[in-house]
Amino acid sequence: MMISTKGRYALRIMIDLAQHDGETPVSVREIAERQEISGKYMEQIISVLTRAGLLRSVRGAQGGYHLARAPQEITAGMILRATEGDLAPAECVANGGQACERSGVCPSLRVFTKVYSAINDVIDGISLSDLLPEESQSAPERPARPRTCV
Repeated sequence: MMISTKGRYALRIMIDLAQHDGETPVSVREIAERQEISGKYMEQIISVLTRAGLLRSVRGAQGGYHLARAPQEITAGMILRATEGDLAPAECVANGGQACERSGVCPSLRVFTKVYSAINDVIDGISLSDLLPEESQSAPERPARPRTCV
C-alpha cells in the first residue's frame, strides 16, 4: 500500500495549518508557498478536507482556512481516509468490503487482517498535535517554519 501525493500533501497542509492557525484565516497562497505545493492542486485537496469536516473556510478578501477542530482532535487517520479512502491492504478486509469465496480457507486473510489493524492503530493514534515540532506546541506566538516533510 502506498499513500498518494494527495494524502501526503494533505498531511503537510494540515500540519501547516495547525502551526499557523490563529485569529486570522490562513490563505491558500501562504500554505502553497511554505509547502511548495501548486495552488490549484492544493485547492482540490483543501476542498476534500473541508467536505470531510476537517477544515472550515472563511470567504472574502481576508479569507482562508482554519482547522475545524483542535489539533489534538484530528488524527492522521482522519486526514488520510478523507483523501485516500479506506487504507486496507486487500479488499476482503476493507470496511464494507466483501469476503471472497475463499475467506473461510484463505491462509493469507489473517495476515491482511493484522496488517489492516496495525495500519489503523498507528494512523488513528497520531494526532496533528503529535506531528507539530515541539517548539510550536509550547510557543505562544508561532513563527514561520521551514516546510514539513511528509
